Amino acid sequence: MLRVAVPNKGALSEAAMAMLSEAGYVQRRDKRDLVMVDEENGVEFFYLRPRDIAVYVGSGTLDIGITGRDLFQDARVDHGAEEILGLGFGQSTFRLAAPQGSFSSAEELAGRRVATSYDGLLAHWFTTQGIEDVEVVHLDGAVETAVRLDVADAIADVVETGNTLKAAGMEMFGEPIMRSEAILISRHGERPVGIDRLIRRIQGVLVARRYVMMDYDIRRELLDQAAAITPGLESPTVSPLADEDWVAVRSMVPSGRTNQLMDELYELGARAILVSSIHACRV
Repeated sequence: MLRVAVPNKGALSEAAMAMLSEAGYVQRRDKRDLVMVDEENGVEFFYLRPRDIAVYVGSGTLDIGITGRDLFQDARVDHGAEEILGLGFGQSTFRLAAPQGSFSSAEELAGRRVATSYDGLLAHWFTTQGIEDVEVVHLDGAVETAVRLDVADAIADVVETGNTLKAAGMEMFGEPIMRSEAILISRHGERPVGIDRLIRRIQGVLVARRYVMMDYDIRRELLDQAAAITPGLESPTVSPLADEDWVAVRSMVPSGRTNQLMDELYELGARAILVSSIHACRV
């Protein structure tokens, strides 16, 4: 049975369970449940702290899991696990910050103290940047107060809006250390039964969320121009109509461009333009 780790709380939890439900897997109804067995699909779900998921997968205890890219890289388990797929939610950036006017670049932190909850990730980044003699101070949370309490000269933290940092009188400086999102990770070099199906299903959910199905009628002589507007993933589906001068076209289009494409098709001469959502797909 495939063993899958799912965040049990925090910003990633609800979105991860929603994605798995859309992929056809049974999820827990009670937040106190730590394990959920989906017998029909041959999967056992374990609900764990997001920070611990990379450790369980990297050690081989679990087969696959959903966590944040920042948490995965901070765990330093890339020898035992690998990122498989970005999941498109839980976006954030990992940034340096300090009281306003203190620093303008990461290089200025040489010989200084930087507080963070992601000491593995940060120490590795300083090494790759060639910035030496930085003392990385580990804190479990609330790093915004580290400078005021004279624990550090600057901080590095995951930022979504930056409002918390501003409220603490801090400003971000330098380029982002990394851009994070929820990711799917798995053990290196092993493909247990069910893992390829789970990956395909999640990929199908991602595509279904990014695309809609567009149907319209177009005069046959305008078909090539219409197909150029809505090429689909491979090519559009074209069906004859009772009026031989017209054809019906069906194509997947990016959901973010729906109205623009409808306008272009209408101006070309398309009519009966309909858009419907895609609940699941395989590509």
